[in-house]
Amino acid sequence: MNPRLLLLLAALCCSPLARADIFKCVDEAGHVTYTNSRGPGKGCTTLARDQAVSSVPGGSGLARPAPVLAPQSGASAGAAGFPRVDSGTQKARDGDRRRILDQELSTEQRSLDAARRELDEQASARNGADRNSARAAERLQPFRDKVQLHERNIEALRREISNLR
Repeated sequence: MNPRLLLLLAALCCSPLARADIFKCVDEAGHVTYTNSRGPGKGCTTLARDQAVSSVPGGSGLARPAPVLAPQSGASAGAAGFPRVDSGTQKARDGDRRRILDQELSTEQRSLDAARRELDEQASARNGADRNSARAAERLQPFRDKVQLHERNIEALRREISNLR
């Protein structure tokens, strides 16, 4: 057997296992600190070794169940205690959503029209010899990209509006 491996195994067997106690210390102001060394003041107690300790500031280190929220007035509890909105409130929200989407669609349509005009102006501003060159195509590409962006936005807004109830 390898002598280095034997030396390593012997060192591991002879070394004491690392062990540290965890202390919960409460100072005069009521602040709680968790540490692995007993504080100089009074109010330090050793925690049981089987308790889970968290390093998150302000936490007690013990797992706590999530609080269950009571439904607000006018709402009924849905699946798993999740608060539900009454139908009148939901209809008002749906109406607001439709109105906002319609406004966005109108704004996007105006932006598309302006982008198309700008593309046409830039395309017609060049003389005939420059229109077919690669340089002209490269110069017009940002204007084409802008038109395509507005077309995609309009398509997405129409799809969203069609999904409304």
